[in-house]
Amino acid sequence: MSTLNVSAAQFVASVDWQENLDTATQLIKQADADGVDLLVLPEGVLARFIEERERIREYAQPLDGPFVTGLLKATEGLQLTVVVGIHEKSANDKPYNTLVVLKDGAITGLYRKLHLYDAFSQLESDNVTPADVVPELIDVNGFKVGLMTCYDVRFPELSRLLALDGADVLVLPAAWVKGPLKEHHWQTLVTARALENTVYVVASGECGQRNIGQSLIVDPLGVPLAQAAEEPATITAVVSRQRLTDARRRLPVLINRRFSVSPTPRPVEAVPTS
Repeated sequence: MSTLNVSAAQFVASVDWQENLDTATQLIKQADADGVDLLVLPEGVLARFIEERERIREYAQPLDGPFVTGLLKATEGLQLTVVVGIHEKSANDKPYNTLVVLKDGAITGLYRKLHLYDAFSQLESDNVTPADVVPELIDVNGFKVGLMTCYDVRFPELSRLLALDGADVLVLPAAWVKGPLKEHHWQTLVTARALENTVYVVASGECGQRNIGQSLIVDPLGVPLAQAAEEPATITAVVSRQRLTDARRRLPVLINRRFSVSPTPRPVEAVPTS
């Protein structure tokens, strides 16, 4: 296939997983009706706790729990691939921040977040377990897709590893917290990861009281193809094999590079509190 229809949908996640499942199910139905091949939903939409973030520990679900089971049912019989973020039960009391890839009633990919958001006075690691495995690429109609989650976009090593593995598209479910300069950071970083790796980036941002929304799709030369504002919305674009080939011929940064990136993660270090 020479093109891929991609969408990023953003909505306000609540504390009620059933409500969020219903919203996600409607977005999946609409994307399928619109002929979308790849739908990217935001990070951590099983449940959103803005003040009492530790509650996600008790609300997290296993992959065979009712939230993912409901999503699997919603994708049965569809050719659409869906990427969505949840908090997944782990072996301890802190869940993983996990991306789940679903197609036709099956889980076809999984990524547990590597870089936890311990920045801007936030400590995601208080309530989430970090993973240490670089995700494998998934195949969507012949296009190779790499998985990243929110804060990962600030670390160019991961996107470069995925690009060197052969990624044509990077997906980035996010819950990007509002704050001074944060919207500028979001647009700059999403665009940079696309341009420096000559890949498409499909970034889906949760919106609402805490997070900016502003889902964004960028092409391999850093051109924004579609962007949402701060309200619930769905944006779409076409990923083109020809555009990828042309961009990489004109800007062969993956060939010109002089340094390697190790796929072995460094140990997690505690962030100084003072």
